[in-house]
Amino acid sequence: MTVWQHEFIRVWFLTVGFISDLQGEMLVGPAKAFFMDEISTGLDSSTTFQIVKCLRHVVHVLDATMVVSLLQPPPETFELFDDVIILSEGHIVYQGPRELVLNFFESIGFRCPDRKSIADFLQEVIWTLPGILLCH
Repeated sequence: MTVWQHEFIRVWFLTVGFISDLQGEMLVGPAKAFFMDEISTGLDSSTTFQIVKCLRHVVHVLDATMVVSLLQPPPETFELFDDVIILSEGHIVYQGPRELVLNFFESIGFRCPDRKSIADFLQEVIWTLPGILLCH
């Protein structure tokens, strides 16, 4: 078991090795910016939703900024985000309010089909963008 504390951010990391690696993080201090990478790895969609819902509450209560990377979040989890950053091959394709992301992609010729989740649509578009960007 290891415990680590960063002096400026005051976040403690707890790692315990069992059959699967269990990791936990505890917010301890007055941090205003949090960066979390792939927090949903190995979790089901319901657990991911509950974690993101809790993180959203923390952000609004602490008036903080949180950057969370998720690969193909379920629709209900995607709806919890205020803003999104869409990256393709290391370049920012879209950064702004979640509510406007479809309008942006429609303006450049990509329309989300009915009955397709926004997150799945964005994942498909991102895979096609590198070729399109190289042609221009």
